[in-house]
Amino acid sequence: MKESEILLPSSQELINQLPQPFLLVNKDGEIILWNHTAEKYLGYDTNDALGYPVPFAEQSQLATNELIFEQLIDKPEVRDMGYLAYITKDQTRILCKTFFTVWTIQDQPYLVISLTPSDRNISDANFEEQLSYLRSGLEDSFMMLSIDENGLIEAANSNFLKYSKWTPKRIIGKTLWQMFPQTDEGSKQADKIWSTLKNNRTWHGEVEQITKDGQPYWVELSAIPIAKNKENRPSYLFLENDITDKKMLQNRLEQIAYIDQETGLMNRYRLEQIVNEMIEEGHHFTFVFLSIDKFYSLKEIYDEQTEAVLVTEFTNRMKMYFQDSTMARISVNEFVVLTPLGEWFIQGFLSYLTQHPIYLDHTSTPLTVSGGITKFPEDQSTFSNLFKASNSVIQKVQAEGGNLIMSLSKADHESLSTRSIIEKRLLIALNQKDLRVLYQPQQDLTTDEITTVEALVRWEDSEIGIVPPDILIPIAEETGLINQIGSFMLEKACEQAVEWANAGTPIRISINTSIREFRDKNMVDTILKVLERTQCPPHLLQIEITEKFALEAEAEESIVSQMRKLQAKGIKFSLDDFGTGYASFRYMQLLPLEEFKIDRSFIAPIVYQEKTRALVQGMIQFGRSLHMRVVAEGVESEEQIAILREAGCDAIQGYQLSRPKVPQDIETLFTPNELL
Repeated sequence: MKESEILLPSSQELINQLPQPFLLVNKDGEIILWNHTAEKYLGYDTNDALGYPVPFAEQSQLATNELIFEQLIDKPEVRDMGYLAYITKDQTRILCKTFFTVWTIQDQPYLVISLTPSDRNISDANFEEQLSYLRSGLEDSFMMLSIDENGLIEAANSNFLKYSKWTPKRIIGKTLWQMFPQTDEGSKQADKIWSTLKNNRTWHGEVEQITKDGQPYWVELSAIPIAKNKENRPSYLFLENDITDKKMLQNRLEQIAYIDQETGLMNRYRLEQIVNEMIEEGHHFTFVFLSIDKFYSLKEIYDEQTEAVLVTEFTNRMKMYFQDSTMARISVNEFVVLTPLGEWFIQGFLSYLTQHPIYLDHTSTPLTVSGGITKFPEDQSTFSNLFKASNSVIQKVQAEGGNLIMSLSKADHESLSTRSIIEKRLLIALNQKDLRVLYQPQQDLTTDEITTVEALVRWEDSEIGIVPPDILIPIAEETGLINQIGSFMLEKACEQAVEWANAGTPIRISINTSIREFRDKNMVDTILKVLERTQCPPHLLQIEITEKFALEAEAEESIVSQMRKLQAKGIKFSLDDFGTGYASFRYMQLLPLEEFKIDRSFIAPIVYQEKTRALVQGMIQFGRSLHMRVVAEGVESEEQIAILREAGCDAIQGYQLSRPKVPQDIETLFTPNELL
């Protein structure tokens, strides 16, 4: 660190308040402080000036300065140098009334230069007044210590004595190390600073120090080796600013950001930081994901106050059992433990909970947990993968009834390994635009014409082969890559719709979207910009949503608003996989839906199952009563088509009509000049 950086933080603010150019120069003739007014008149940026000689027009002036410097050290005074010429950054010569004096900080002299451009006036008295302001300001801004070559304190200013509670007599002769907390961490910090100084390098940073009474306080410290004194002995200067209030606020904010207030455990955000640090340092550890079984059933039995007791008591037992292990609460009833302990000990937590039941409303309530164990580095190598792997084990345990803590099985390893490879290859595929778009048509049962085609993403990777959509889409949603896939599909669909329209067959193209995409407040603008860029008419675009999307959108006004804005532009919305999701029909009223698609699981058995056939007929009548278009998915036989046509279904989609195909093959199904 340069000398300029040592004095800069506090003293820069002081000299910036002075009305004329001010410079502070060290014994080597280098500028170490430079105010805004100097920057304005001389044209140099601060970074261009600091560490460089004063830009005198006459180079001989530099040699004169050295002589004057020595004279002023021996006899401090303000010396009027008259008008001297300076070179600005654009090579213009300017004349400035110049005053020199020397200011000493802890036995180190600095040349103070005040410039008054020829169009301004300043008296000796004004300069003295401003110099006094600067000198006292620097003294008041810092806590100062002078340290000798053995690490012993030689001198301290009043600011340091005030904060540290030492007296002038008692501080002299104390060691540098006595100013730091008497802990391993404090000693290491002092050793690090001392080692840096002994290598003739500057140290700068935030450190904790202690008062004479052992009370902690924080300072921003600049420790600098300074020129040898008259006895030819090295010494070191400590310049300190008190930042205790700042650190206390920072610690409080960190506590709010990192700590779960109900349990005192760290939260998921902090857990991720800790895990990443442990991974970086190469520590071996076990990642234990725990979920309290039947938590929400217990909530219904007891009141919310009892719920808080339940969480607190469980946390206390977890702390008692795992003791010094790192623990975190990541959701209402989910916790993580990082421990070096073996699997047998971790699984023993189940017995511990049985032996130490929780009392709710004076009733003994034994708790059970579902747990997943993964190890670093044996099982997974990142926080995200450790978390996902442990969570996948928990889901398996819960499906089998809970009350079990399991490790990854061989099959789990293979599945997660495959999933990890897919995630990595998918990102590459998106960057290289390796995804394909196939189209599956819908046929109107009244006219037998193709009126809509659904755009479907397909991916065949050069290394892992074909990745089915039911694997691709969930992984894309979990990793956040679904937004990129959505953008890709939107662009391709609009381009294809325009191509077909220009060829005389304006066919509507339907694309699938996720709730995650619509949580982007710019979704409307994104879609409209693509339509404009591709010159695709809005009525040629249809957006399909799932029942899960619809249910979540119902509670989010911003999503409903975006859908309505797009509908107003002419874009249609369709509800996909109708009948497989949630039983609420409120979203059918709330959302701007014009069509729903009966899921294929209802279509397959309609030929031989009377109840299913009646159910499908009821769905079709339900759609008609809402003036919605009804499409049957997964149609694979003429018998199914006949039943659907008789029931009044509007359109069909499925293998009986066509499998998903490339655009050229779909075009053979179009009726010439087919219109919407």
